[in-house]
Amino acid sequence: QAFCAVISTLAAAGDAVLLPVPYYFNHAMWLGMSGIETVPLPCDGAMLPVLAEARAALEANKRIRAITLVTPNNPTGAEYPAGLMEAFYDLAAEFGIALIVDETYRDFDSRDGAPHALFQRVGWAERLIHLYSFSKAFRLTGHRTGAIICAPERLALVEKFLDTTTICAPRLGQLAALTGLRTLSNWVEGERAEILSRRRDLSAAAAEILPRWMLVSCGAYFAWFEHPFAESSATLAPKLVDQAGVLMLPGTFFFPEGDPRGAKSFRMAFANADAAGLRAALARLAEIDP
Repeated sequence: QAFCAVISTLAAAGDAVLLPVPYYFNHAMWLGMSGIETVPLPCDGAMLPVLAEARAALEANKRIRAITLVTPNNPTGAEYPAGLMEAFYDLAAEFGIALIVDETYRDFDSRDGAPHALFQRVGWAERLIHLYSFSKAFRLTGHRTGAIICAPERLALVEKFLDTTTICAPRLGQLAALTGLRTLSNWVEGERAEILSRRRDLSAAAAEILPRWMLVSCGAYFAWFEHPFAESSATLAPKLVDQAGVLMLPGTFFFPEGDPRGAKSFRMAFANADAAGLRAALARLAEIDP
């Protein structure tokens, strides 16, 4: 909802927004429903968006109104380095467009301290739009309570969007988020430590148990795998449920239609599985030969 509201203040039908691929599919879906072009931004082997590709896209397409970065990333789990974030901020400033930074999973970033220094930039509110979710930090998933940090003038426009969609503020979720902010800092730190532990367990187990698969990136709630089979992940996904009892979203969900990289990939959401459960799931995947 935060993304949808912000986009309504930046772009209209016929405009375009730059999204790294693989992208969070709801971002691309909303842009498509709004008549806004999704311009795919390629990522490198570490699943980091390529700055030179972004520059080339901006030079070629003057309709691009914003760059959207998600870190830690959904679907890949990749954490974007501070220097890369700074470079994208500078690029957005050079072309006079917005930089949307979605940090829904920032509480589960493996780095200690601030992951970037964008809020220390003079005049950051002219360029930066920050999105966040209390739902992830405080387990308020059903309430979908989040935050937008940006210039007051843009927030006034966001209020107009919300007044014609949700209309009434989600009061119960807001109260829960406020309680979390006041009382749950230590609890959130414990949750972060547990998620980071599961990330380490998954990375180690994948190398040991699933050598034919490639763990491309891993972080926050998600791991991004490339599978070894000729078949597309779109048709493999239901087979993995039937034969291995493992449900993963196929990479085709996160790429433009027809992109072969989607057919080779899966997103695994591992945050709700303990170390033993992760090892068991990987062991069942290792036995699959469709």
